[in-house]
Amino acid sequence: MNTGNNILNTVSHKIAFVVPTMDRKEDICFMLKSIERQTVLPNQIIIVDGGYNPIPDIVNEFSKLNIDYIRVFPPSLARQKNEGVKIINDNITLVGFLDDDLELCPDAIEKMIAFWDNAPSTYGGAAFAITNSDRKVGAVRKLFGMDSNNLGEVLSTGFVSMLDNPRITTDVSWLYGGATVWKRKVLEEFKYDEWFKGSGYMEDIDFSFNIGGGYSLIILSEARVNHHHHPIRRDRYYILGEWQIINRLYFVRKYKHRGLSIFKAWLSSFILVILNMAASILKLDYDRFRLTLGNIAGIFLSIFKKNVQISGHLKSIK
Repeated sequence: MNTGNNILNTVSHKIAFVVPTMDRKEDICFMLKSIERQTVLPNQIIIVDGGYNPIPDIVNEFSKLNIDYIRVFPPSLARQKNEGVKIINDNITLVGFLDDDLELCPDAIEKMIAFWDNAPSTYGGAAFAITNSDRKVGAVRKLFGMDSNNLGEVLSTGFVSMLDNPRITTDVSWLYGGATVWKRKVLEEFKYDEWFKGSGYMEDIDFSFNIGGGYSLIILSEARVNHHHHPIRRDRYYILGEWQIINRLYFVRKYKHRGLSIFKAWLSSFILVILNMAASILKLDYDRFRLTLGNIAGIFLSIFKKNVQISGHLKSIK
């Protein structure tokens, strides 16, 4: 039984969180401590461990929280999320996905549940507001349809405008993969596309944009979290560069019936190569150069092998 200011969520909606993780015990412990400090506690937490070093003992380390632990190996973000959803308790009405490097502000879950208590039936998903980063819209990227002044917009090129630090609660076209809560019935209709392998670049855009075809999506400015990003491993920029081309083209082909353009996606891919190459030269940035080489490889792979899949993990220890 929880004491103090922590109140187990026993009224209104029952909420569960699925937390995929991989060899980042320090991070997930920090995140779980922020959940312990919540004014309203979740009814269930499912840790889906894809790491090379399993952490089943974490259940006992956080005995105040109702944690279930499962292993999904080899790791794949989309598959880990789908497997986590499968063991959600029957009484749960809201299901969230959390990155393992989040820090929730003390009333974040309370604010999220308050929204759902009064939400119109048209809403399918709501995101927490990540408040420790700011959106920066580049003029050149905006010119070529690779960014927008509008919050959370999916552009015809397959690029999206970001969701960070919203000033007000706003309806959007896509939602984060790791800071979002969905109605239970939505996850009975939709699953993550496991075509996206490894770290799953754009798997969250694909998943939420798909749902957005039938439900409204929103980001809540008052339900706040911080995201403590880990830097990408230097030897993984090449894979990221491949994903930036290959995964986006897959996404655009999949949703061309909703106004996305294959021609514009290809054009923006070539523009991306030019921008990344210029930045790598002007800033003498070797990581950006690796990224550019990955972009070029992604273009050639996409030309000669449609819907080629690239697996890998950007921040893993392996």
